[in-house]
Order: sequence, then C-alpha cells, then structure tokens
Amino acid sequence: MAYKLHGHGEEELGRSAAASHAQQQQQPRRKGIGTRVWLVVSESGDSHVEEVGKHAIMRRTGLPGRDLRVLDPMLSYPSTILGRERAIVINLEHIKAIVTATEVFMVNSTNPLVVQFVADLRDRERDMPHQKSKDDPNSMTGTPVADGPKLLPFEFRALEACLESACRCLESETQTLEQEAYPALDELTSKISTLNLERVRQIKSRLVAISGRVQKVRDELEHLLDDDNDMAEMYLTEKLAEQTPLKEELYDEAQEDDDEGGVEEYKSRHSSEFFSGVKPNVEELEMLLEAYFAQIDGISQKLYHMSEYVNDTEDFINIMLDEKQNQLLQMGVMLSTANMILNAGIVVVGLFGMNIGISLFDGKPIQFWETVCGTIGGCVTLYLIAVGWGKKKTLI
Repeated sequence: MAYKLHGHGEEELGRSAAASHAQQQQQPRRKGIGTRVWLVVSESGDSHVEEVGKHAIMRRTGLPGRDLRVLDPMLSYPSTILGRERAIVINLEHIKAIVTATEVFMVNSTNPLVVQFVADLRDRERDMPHQKSKDDPNSMTGTPVADGPKLLPFEFRALEACLESACRCLESETQTLEQEAYPALDELTSKISTLNLERVRQIKSRLVAISGRVQKVRDELEHLLDDDNDMAEMYLTEKLAEQTPLKEELYDEAQEDDDEGGVEEYKSRHSSEFFSGVKPNVEELEMLLEAYFAQIDGISQKLYHMSEYVNDTEDFINIMLDEKQNQLLQMGVMLSTANMILNAGIVVVGLFGMNIGISLFDGKPIQFWETVCGTIGGCVTLYLIAVGWGKKKTLI
C-alpha cells in the first residue's frame, strides 16, 4: 500500500514538472539586455529597422561602449562628432547616428525631424549617379565612380546630411524667435506692463537656450577643423581601401617566411605603419565642414545681434524706470516741503486759537480775514522760496 502511494506521488510530480516546462515554452522570450531598435539606411538608399543588441553593434561598427553612450536618448551629452577606425559617431541636436563606410545606424524615433532627415538621406542616396559594383576591378571597395566631378564618399554624404538637418533645425528656430522677439521688445518699450515683461522674459530664456545649442555645434566644428588627425579618422572608405591590399600583402609575405618570429615582427611592423601612416588629404572634408561652420556661425551672429537688442532694450527700460523713480522722488520732496509749510500755518492757527483774552479778538471782522490771508500768503511764499532754493541747488 505504501509502495502504491509513493508511485502515485511520483506520477503527480512528473505531471506538474511537464506542465511547468510547457508553460515556460509558451511564454515569449525576453529581449536581451541592451537590445535597441535601430533604423538602418544603406548606401543604396534603402532603409529597414533592425533590433540589434549593444554588443552586436559594437562588433559591426568597432565602437567601444563609451561611444554608444553618447547616443543614449536618456543621457544628456553635448553635440559631438567622433571619428573612429570604422565608424563616425554623430550627436547633433535630434540626430543620433553611427555612420560607417556603407551604412547609417540611427536610434529609431518618431520625432518628425528624424523622420524628415531619414527621408532626405534616402532621397539623396537614391539620386546619386550610377555606382559600379564591388566586382568591378576599378572599384574594389565599392567606391562611387562616375564620369565628371568626384563624388563624396558615403560617410561624407551622410555627415553632410546630418549637418544640414541640424543647421536647418537651428535656423528655423532662430527665425521663429526673431519673428516673436523684435515685435515684443518694441511693444515693451512703448508700454511697460506685466504681460509684456513676462513675454520678454520667456523670449530671453529661449534665446539663451538656443544660443547654447548653437555654440556647442560651432565649438565642435571648430575643434574638428583645428585638428587634421580627427578629420583624417573620418576617411572610412579610403581607410578600408588601404586596408584590403595591405592584408593580402601581409598574408602572402607571411606564408613565404618560415621563421615564426619574423612573421610576428612583420605583422606588428606593418600594422603600426598602417594605423599611424594613413593620413589622407583632408582638404575635401575641410571644405565640407567649413561650409557648415560658416552657416552655423551666421546663425550665431543672428542670435548675438538679438541678444544685443534684448540688452539694449533692458537698458532702455531701466533708464525709463530710473526716470520715473526720479520723478517720484521729486514729487515726494515737493510734497514734504508743502507739508512742512502747512505745518507752519497750523502752528499760527494754533497760536490764535488759544483761550487767552487779547485786544485783537475784540477787533473788527476785517481783521480776521486779514490774519487768514496773511497766514496763507506767508505759507505760499515760504513754499516758493523752498522750491526755488531746491532748483537752484539742483536738488529738485
């Protein structure tokens, strides 16, 4: 009997384990840690969405983890353009992208500015002239080849699209602020009110915020233009073209050398020569950056003039308020002087109002009016003398 109960318990445990295993299989698998949805735009202008993990992106782009944190929407990083061995990291305003020699990885977003940027990038790539394929012996790395002017590499075209989108966004916000700022400032100078002051305060806050964003982009472009090595790191297509024959030459010569130490020495020597000796002509990229540096500098100048206009308006308002304050002080001085003279007349009235019998009280009624008129006339005369003395001493 005990044996039967024991066998029945084992059957129940087996059934519960099987049911739990089936339930676990039916549950959807959880996403991996660091998985993010990326929008990928290829060199041909095609775009698709990929759900890629952090480590997969690091392998495909050769970027360290600290560079990927620059693109994290939850973190606040200043405007940054980083050139790395196999990719360019771009963080400009709403643009958060990784540019390689053949693809652009963007953090997927529903921001209308990002959607417009992706559409512009796709149209730009689709409108490019016909490109020869990688099997063409004249284009081993898929570099665009066309009759006529030399085409920019894909990474520069993507960088140009990012800069154009960021500059367009800042230019639009600056124009909108100009259309609101100048009428509000002019209205404030004509009528100082709480409503107008509040409008100008909000405009000044927006002006400070936009000026800071524009200055960050300008500083980043200026830093790149001042450092040729950083610009040289962005020549991804050229580095890829230089790296392919170098690997083939390294493999062929290593096979001919039987000495293992000689092979390792050759590998290290040629590897160091490649990574330190590739310094392409940066004139092409420099001209591209200078064009957008001039544009962002023009936006900065507009904001500077607007800031100067705001400061001039504030100075004018302060002068007007100081003038009003001076007028109030003058009025206070004149009223205080009048009060003092009036007190002198009250003293005279108080003296005559004392209950003391004198012969003047028994006089004719005309004497009463003479006394009243004399007291008032004396007070007015003293007031005019006090005001005249104050004006002479430039106190009023």
